Amino acid sequence: MFKRMREDIGVVFEQDPAARSYFEVILTYSGLHAIWAHRIAHAFFKRKFYFLARLISQVSRFFTGIEIHPGAKIGRRLFIDHGMGVVIGETCEIGNNVTVFQGVTLGGTGKEKGKRHPTLMDNTLIATGAKVLGSITIGENSKIGAGSVVLKEVPPNSTVVGVPGRVVIRDGKKITRDLNHCDMPDPIADRIREMQNELNQLKQELEELKGERIKVNGHSTL
Repeated sequence: MFKRMREDIGVVFEQDPAARSYFEVILTYSGLHAIWAHRIAHAFFKRKFYFLARLISQVSRFFTGIEIHPGAKIGRRLFIDHGMGVVIGETCEIGNNVTVFQGVTLGGTGKEKGKRHPTLMDNTLIATGAKVLGSITIGENSKIGAGSVVLKEVPPNSTVVGVPGRVVIRDGKKITRDLNHCDMPDPIADRIREMQNELNQLKQELEELKGERIKVNGHSTL
């Protein structure tokens, strides 16, 4: 157990240049506290002490701001950076050497039964605010960009960005695709233009109808 804890602390020093001492890391790193609490909760969960397991996870959530369901399966050397707002669902599976930043959700879509949360393979990185939803797999060595919403499988060695998430780099090669964020579609502006076109068409039809009625009444011009 202590060997595993030393490994967890070592990961913090590897991943976070702000870490200065073992004393600081042990006492102040909420991501570390959440992982340790989850190990205890998960042990009770496997033994079917569901209420006690969930109670431990909720106490950990209160103190750390990180919610990890006790049923989630987490591998070695997980690093949760800052961590506030991180949510990891019940059937989520996380491999080894995974990094998760603050605001990340590994959740379900509400449509699945059974396995309904994502699987993160080894060496994956989920950046700030990303949402990975559903029973999908994020392949080894893949990266999910900040703020992305991923709803589909991600192949190994890929980089995903956008809403919805799209692969932009795979096996070190850029995927040809127009991802200029300045030219992203604006559905609100599009709808306003459609409404304006409809109003212009109605105005033209009313003018034509008015002209026809004037002619019927014996007027030659409008």
